[in-house]
Amino acid sequence: MNKAQLVEKLATKAGLSKKDAYKAVDGIVDVITATLISGEPVNLTGFGKFEVRSRKATTRINPQSGQKFKVPAKVVPAFKPGKNLKETVAKKAKKR
Repeated sequence: MNKAQLVEKLATKAGLSKKDAYKAVDGIVDVITATLISGEPVNLTGFGKFEVRSRKATTRINPQSGQKFKVPAKVVPAFKPGKNLKETVAKKAKKR
């Protein structure tokens, strides 16, 4: 599902115009992004948790040349699904 499809389904489900649904989706993305930039997690009970994780610097090997190179430390966004989301997806996936 892409953004346009998400907006369309949200508009239908919530009884919103597509314009208002776009504003809602953009607003949620902006708030989650700003919160993660500030270093705070975003917890959506039953759905999951968006958070920022730190990755250590590592040394990797290029498989084609065998040459070693360093990958610097970095901070990345992450999502951890909640219990309800995991259980619901697992039940629906079994029925397919």
